[in-house]
Amino acid sequence: MSIWEVILAFVVVVLMLVALLANVLVLMCFLYSADIRKQVPGLFILNLTFCNLLMTVSNMPLTLAGIIYKSQPGGDQICHIVGFLETFLTTNSMLSMAALSIDRWIAVVFPLSYHSKMRYRDAALILSYTWLHSVSFPIVAASLSWVGFHHLYASCTLYNKRPEDRTQFVIFTGVFHTLSFLLSLIVLCFTYLKVLKVARFHCKRIDVITMQTLVLLVDIHPSVRERCLEEQKRRRQRATKKISTFIGTFILCFAPYVITR
Repeated sequence: MSIWEVILAFVVVVLMLVALLANVLVLMCFLYSADIRKQVPGLFILNLTFCNLLMTVSNMPLTLAGIIYKSQPGGDQICHIVGFLETFLTTNSMLSMAALSIDRWIAVVFPLSYHSKMRYRDAALILSYTWLHSVSFPIVAASLSWVGFHHLYASCTLYNKRPEDRTQFVIFTGVFHTLSFLLSLIVLCFTYLKVLKVARFHCKRIDVITMQTLVLLVDIHPSVRERCLEEQKRRRQRATKKISTFIGTFILCFAPYVITR
């Protein structure tokens, strides 16, 4: 193994351990917290956590073996199963994050009707759609023998070995990433921009009240006034930072997969 392959293998091991630890902790929080289990978004978080855990224990060890041995780990049947799971779990994770953003949009924009709009039954229907949507693409790929070990990625993934199917495979790949990554990204941007709009509206209302209070309190110490103004500034930036972090995390996690494929 070259030095770059050793570094790459080390990175995969670190990512695997971090993913395993982080998602196990999330699962433990869900199991031991009655408050989280009562909340509807808990179903989306649980689904996302299971997808991440299955990806960690199924795909990443075989990818590590592919990097080390530079060949397909296991037989064709195992590789086809792992490639099927990789496509299914990746799509399901993207759609789960989109479902979480829809839940937050309803909770913030329609707070009074949230409990009637987003019940456990509604969440179950959304999850059913995400599963059907996610499983349709790997089923098509498996039926057309477009799943196999790709030496460039050192993993079992979407892969077309027949030159005569190149055009169909390119079309399939484009449709797949459009209806998974791009669709989820559009939903995330739309819903969280709506959430940000509401958050800024409330910030403006709070700012007006804060300024009126500062005007009335003529004897207030200058340091207290400065702290109030600083908190006012931080309040305006807080929602933007949180939403940017969530969307940025989505792009950081899934864009490399989409770009390389």
